[in-house]
Amino acid sequence: MSNPVDSKSYGDAPEVEATGGISQVEHAYDLDEKAKISDYKAGAVEAENAEHNMGVLEAVREYPMASFWAFVMSFTIIMESYDVFLIGNFVALPAFREKYGVFDAATNSYVIVTKWQSALQVSGQLGALIGVFLAGPLTSRIGYRWATMTGLMLLNVFIFAFYFAESLPVIFVAQLLEGLPWGIFIANAPAYCSEIVPIKLRAPATQMLQMFWAIGSIIVGAVTYRYNGINNPSAYKIPIALQWMFPTPLAILIFCAPESPWWLVRKGRLQEAAHSVVRLGRKSRVNPSETVAMMRRVVELEKSDKEPNHLELFKGTDLYRTLIVCGVYLAQNLTGNLIANQAVYFFEQAGMSINTAFALGLITSALQMIFVMLSWILTTYLGRRTIYLWGSGVNTVLLVALGVAASVPVTKGTAAATAASLAQASLGLIISVLFTLGPAPASWVIIGETSAIRLRPLTTGMGRASYYIIEIPCIFLGSYMLNPTGGNLGGKCGYVWGGTGLLCLITAYFYLPEMKGLSYREIDIMFKRRVPARKWKQTVVDVQDDE
Repeated sequence: MSNPVDSKSYGDAPEVEATGGISQVEHAYDLDEKAKISDYKAGAVEAENAEHNMGVLEAVREYPMASFWAFVMSFTIIMESYDVFLIGNFVALPAFREKYGVFDAATNSYVIVTKWQSALQVSGQLGALIGVFLAGPLTSRIGYRWATMTGLMLLNVFIFAFYFAESLPVIFVAQLLEGLPWGIFIANAPAYCSEIVPIKLRAPATQMLQMFWAIGSIIVGAVTYRYNGINNPSAYKIPIALQWMFPTPLAILIFCAPESPWWLVRKGRLQEAAHSVVRLGRKSRVNPSETVAMMRRVVELEKSDKEPNHLELFKGTDLYRTLIVCGVYLAQNLTGNLIANQAVYFFEQAGMSINTAFALGLITSALQMIFVMLSWILTTYLGRRTIYLWGSGVNTVLLVALGVAASVPVTKGTAAATAASLAQASLGLIISVLFTLGPAPASWVIIGETSAIRLRPLTTGMGRASYYIIEIPCIFLGSYMLNPTGGNLGGKCGYVWGGTGLLCLITAYFYLPEMKGLSYREIDIMFKRRVPARKWKQTVVDVQDDE
């Protein structure tokens, strides 16, 4: 997104002083639908150079509303986060367990049997799996705004089913229905956020998704901690009802938001795209015609006579891009994320009291939000690949250490047993928190940047589908490993997740490129030239290149 005040040189491009006296003849074709790429290339080059030379703070100053609308769209993730953590906390909530659980003589308490514990935790994901496949074609047809508003209105209706459910099968169906709009939100949010901001803001804009995931867990943690001591249905009914806080206010805000200018350019609605660019930035600072020209140049590179479809995701270089998005999503479930999502239950099985487990869960969520904010700085300045690899490596080591701590033989009730429980709880907390400093937030940036503009709604949807496909069996496995009526492994599950985390780390080292500071044109060209992942940092694409 360009700045008409001072567009300096980038790479081998000549310096251009673009002041208020920009030639109208030179940019006359920027918004002409019939113009050829050579007619508007000068404006496209100026816009790309301006984005490259823009600092982070300068980008925020020039595009304050882009940052705000990215914040609003990211907020939609809070609803999936809230519900995922809510179900995870319900299995540890005494009132919920007494209503829907069975008495376990070994622990002298009620527990939700393993099959229903797992079923409840995958029900929303099953719905979201369907939702993400609906999101791609829906968004490609009607746009990010209307697709998201549709999901928000549906969610209002589905919450009723959850609130009035009186049996585990009905809760399962209600959660499955709620998952449908979640799929739309999670497929659209990273794509929309990455499209409405300039290059320097792509990392913080998409990483806000992880921050809102943490905020959702904080709200759940605070609410369930407050109602933990209440032994009647309000202990779980009130947390369910609080879901109605979000959809309607968000729908009103999304209605007021501008559509992604990239989506509008793909549809050939250039004047609307220019208006959208103006709404995202300061009128006195942006040059909408140049910015639209830059977008047209990229869309032209990806042009096809066919309508975007899922089969294209698995052809040519788009297959590599799809595999990166899917791989990064898959890895979230294989490198410690499930311990974070089941934090309260994990702490309880590690030997903590119920109150302590809920308190630790709340502390974990608060720390996660703080560490996500720190990750904005790291990912913006150090790069996506760097943070992802180092974060995954540290996480893998800590997961193995968790397994070791749980393997130390101790006698129950002794000081050694207490120390072992504290060690497991501490490592579980550290793993959950550090996951949000490295792999998790970096993942959202990679997901938002990797796909082709033309196929972006479909690619993010397919990537999230792969997340749910691997998450569902992992939830069953994780619940079995932790549940006292199942594997009862406790912290020894660290061995399992450490092994899968190592596999993800090795794969990322060889196949994950560094896209920090690259425009979408440069990313397209690098993929088309099949540059090896480890050489992206050293490869320069000339500003005049179109292939």
